[in-house]
Amino acid sequence: FYDWYCDLPAASPQTWGEQTDVPESADWYNSTYIIITGANLPMTRTPDAHFASEVRYKGAKIVAMAPDYAEFCKFSDLWMPIRQGTDSAAFLAMGHVALKEYYIDKQDPYFQEYAQKYTDLPMQVMLRKHGDAYVSDRFLRASDFDNALGETNNPDWKTIVYDEVKKAFVAPNGSIGFRWGEDGKWNLLAKNAATQEDIVAELSCIDNLDSVVSVGFPHFNLGEDELLFRNVPVRKVKLANGEEALVTSVFDMQVAQYGIDRKLGGGNVAQSYSDANVAYTPAWAEKVTGVKAAGIERTGREFAYNASKTKGKSMVIMGAAINHWYHNDLAYRSIMNLLHMCGCVGQSGGGWAHYVGQE
Repeated sequence: FYDWYCDLPAASPQTWGEQTDVPESADWYNSTYIIITGANLPMTRTPDAHFASEVRYKGAKIVAMAPDYAEFCKFSDLWMPIRQGTDSAAFLAMGHVALKEYYIDKQDPYFQEYAQKYTDLPMQVMLRKHGDAYVSDRFLRASDFDNALGETNNPDWKTIVYDEVKKAFVAPNGSIGFRWGEDGKWNLLAKNAATQEDIVAELSCIDNLDSVVSVGFPHFNLGEDELLFRNVPVRKVKLANGEEALVTSVFDMQVAQYGIDRKLGGGNVAQSYSDANVAYTPAWAEKVTGVKAAGIERTGREFAYNASKTKGKSMVIMGAAINHWYHNDLAYRSIMNLLHMCGCVGQSGGGWAHYVGQE
């Protein structure tokens, strides 16, 4: 679909395995909260810009992120004069707020159901030793267990969740190993693939953990440590080869990655949003982006609140100004994380809307 000269958003195949699937511009009108960054709509989407103007007449809020007061900023209720190339810091801080307030402080039913069904947040990840601590390794697979949990076809390609009902590790329907395999299992039904019994995929093991370990997370910011060590709840699992492994969920890893305090001890966790020494708080993001922490915090909270109330009608419109910048994939993935945790991807009026070149 794309010519391969940076019109393609590399984060899309990295995350979903396909080039891009974004809404037509008319779907902007179905949204109720929009963040626009890196896409100057009146200039680059001239025939479509009226949708961004008209959606405000039915009550949608628009936040514009741009170093200069570009043409699209006139559509906005809030303009964030962000430093060039720092969009990811702002979105990581918004994700910090959304995770803390809608997954940790309380559990939003819509977000929980969406995360369990459509994301890899319940999937189990193996940890490997790194000095005195650990780092993430690979997904736990059906082939790691005795009898491959009953999966004889492509067990190396079937990821694992922990079932809250049976209190056991299971291979759920729908992972890539079922793509060329058994009929009726290449779907997102919440079932144990081997028995077709209903399951509830656990997001976190924090209430039923075996241990707490320090895990190193890569950190890409000049002048700060390249690895940030944060405590993560883990389970022990015996593998088919007789070894014992430590595993945790993608969700537990992500909460630690964002520096949210879950009373597990250790360093690099934020006591409040105003903790500027801990990545990725709003106060930390202010140092990087130049945008006031209060604005980042409020936007993250409003974005998540709107998504909760509307079942995903929060949208981020982005384009070439980010996609042609350094490390475009990481910037985009920081946005995708926020959209995933707020249940927006795949929802009319929500999700990510990347427009550049031929798209």
